[in-house]
Amino acid sequence: MEIQVGDIGHIIQLSVAPVFLLTGVGTNLMVLTNRLGRITDRSRVLEDRLRTTDPVHHPDLNAELITLYPRAHLINRAITLSTACALMVSLVIISLFLGDALNLGLSKFVAAFFILAMLCLVASFLVLLREILAATSSLYTRRIEPIARP
Repeated sequence: MEIQVGDIGHIIQLSVAPVFLLTGVGTNLMVLTNRLGRITDRSRVLEDRLRTTDPVHHPDLNAELITLYPRAHLINRAITLSTACALMVSLVIISLFLGDALNLGLSKFVAAFFILAMLCLVASFLVLLREILAATSSLYTRRIEPIARP
């Protein structure tokens, strides 16, 4: 079986849109991993403070840690969903190439992978929104003590 240069050009044209989607999902993954890194760093700082500070301050530190753990879990879930989306988009690209190059009827697979990818992406965004709401609600419930003036 020979594939002509024009056929390869057509195959590449078919896969351009999913490749752009893959770039967006990669950017989303970068945002999510940055948020997870910040949560992890803050947790480590608080855990170090628990070991070195006066036990009087432990309830406040523990309260903040308690808000960070569920947030990390939510971000992990969002990362998993975004990664699943990226895998599905990659399967769309592969299916487009194989279907066009080998004259296979893979349109149902392409549609199914694309729908699954979009569902994963939407779910990832919803979980990210939930994590953001958890982060901002913990700011409003945290007690702020006034700064002592000299």
